[in-house]
Amino acid sequence: MQAVLNSTRTIVEDKETKLDTLLKMLIDADQKTKSEIENRIVNMGEGIANLLVDRLQKVKGPQRGVIAMSLIRLGECSIAPLKRLALESREFQWIANYLISEI
Repeated sequence: MQAVLNSTRTIVEDKETKLDTLLKMLIDADQKTKSEIENRIVNMGEGIANLLVDRLQKVKGPQRGVIAMSLIRLGECSIAPLKRLALESREFQWIANYLISEI
């Protein structure tokens, strides 16, 4: 059982590391690179939605924009974490509600 738990944990950490690396690349990226990074984030699949909502609260500028578009493109799987964000944080409530309305 421990091996299964470690394997699952490694997958989550790998997604988190990959996402953080992609977000760092956005800082000085041109528009073409931003689009490619957004596509790579979306291709990570539905399992990335919770991490994206978490990062949405921590980043600004182009990083936040790409995260927002990625959440919209991921669709339905983004709604539950965005609703949680809207309930937990007045500061991000309007962002979460806006993104939900775009899905």
